[in-house]
Amino acid sequence: MPSLTANNPGMPDEFSTDRPSEWWRTAVFYQIYPRSFADSNGDGLGDLAGVTAHLDYVASLGVDAIWLSPFMLSPQVDHGYDVADYRSVDPLFGTLADFDELVAAAHRAGIKVTIDIVPNHTSDQHEWFRAAVAAGRGSAERSRYLFRDGRGPNGDLPPNNWRSVFGGPSWTRVREPDGSSGQWYYHLFAPEQPDLNWRNPEVLAEFEDIFRFWLDRGVDGFRIDVSDALIKDDAFPDTDDGSPIIPKDDASGVHEIYRSLRRVMDEYPGDRMAVVETGAPDDVVALFVRPDEMHLAFSFRFVHASWSAQQIRTAIDASLTAAQRVAAPTTWVTDNHDTIRSVSRYGRETTTSGAYVPGSMAHIDGAQVDLDLGTRRARAMALLLLALPGAAYIYNGQELGLPNVDDLPDSALQDPIWERSGHSERGRDGCRIPLPWSGPAAPYGFSAVAENP
Repeated sequence: MPSLTANNPGMPDEFSTDRPSEWWRTAVFYQIYPRSFADSNGDGLGDLAGVTAHLDYVASLGVDAIWLSPFMLSPQVDHGYDVADYRSVDPLFGTLADFDELVAAAHRAGIKVTIDIVPNHTSDQHEWFRAAVAAGRGSAERSRYLFRDGRGPNGDLPPNNWRSVFGGPSWTRVREPDGSSGQWYYHLFAPEQPDLNWRNPEVLAEFEDIFRFWLDRGVDGFRIDVSDALIKDDAFPDTDDGSPIIPKDDASGVHEIYRSLRRVMDEYPGDRMAVVETGAPDDVVALFVRPDEMHLAFSFRFVHASWSAQQIRTAIDASLTAAQRVAAPTTWVTDNHDTIRSVSRYGRETTTSGAYVPGSMAHIDGAQVDLDLGTRRARAMALLLLALPGAAYIYNGQELGLPNVDDLPDSALQDPIWERSGHSERGRDGCRIPLPWSGPAAPYGFSAVAENP
């Protein structure tokens, strides 16, 4: 029977929360979606210099840290979540020098800097994937990804029936170096986002080095995208509904991966940290934030709660209970770049039919939105969010009460969900529009150079 701590009766000594230096336990993070935040050069796209230019505004909000969504070299098929080079800045957003200046300026303002890392998959333009396609079957290069032979005559059928999160199959076939139809590779998301094989030790070693690259440049932490999906059932059996089998329990190798990455962060001073994105049940989420794994994990149960006192209370109680078992803080969020903005979400009447699910990535055509009602509810939820114990995340524009923009013309939609769903789901573009900074007309101060040549 473990002994109990005096400061937290009922909690084992090894899970003591007496760690006053761990700033992230009670921090407020401000998520910045760089392409939509502020444009410094008038090209119509937000950039790192635009973020630096507005750090005084960010500081005025009283936040402790910022989270930068992806800015690394990418073909931008999924707005940067398809990374071609993890140690660079995409020219769309600036240069490494611009990033270094942003970090320095943020630190001078007392703001910590965390960045998105995408470990589940790379871009199909990443040098590793190009080498894998060129090397052929059975090569060391292919073992970094999830290549499999197809089924049926001549391997013409995918290895299994798993479906992509973005719609359509999760498998794409390549041409072999000799021009013949070849193996298939797995992608949880778009075909341009091939999944890495995290059972290959080369992959872990590479990401340990990527972490060190950015830690050496002064970043204070990471947001780890699709964190719980790194390990798949490598038997790739068919499933009844086409859903992938992704082990997340204590026996899954994903936890040893995070222990390794935690050791890298612990090599650096200043309490460097990471928050994981996981949609797992609360008891599984808690596994990712044990003292030797990651630091924070988003409470998505809170995001997905309808406007119901009972649902909200249940979400809070369940999240707090699970986190307290491992002495981790709970991490609260209502808005991010993947969800309908809360003003619009809470301004829609929810029904028992399931026609609208708060937190869904999809736009619901024809749904009536009462923006006055939604604003009042979103304001109340923001107050609750910031009053709860633990860490909190605010999405840029949330502090302004911005609604979703649901009337974008089809021609303006860029989210791969739109194409992959056969135009049945409009995707997430409506929560990613440029921020309005000033003035009564477009571009509302977003592109300062264009307005003031």
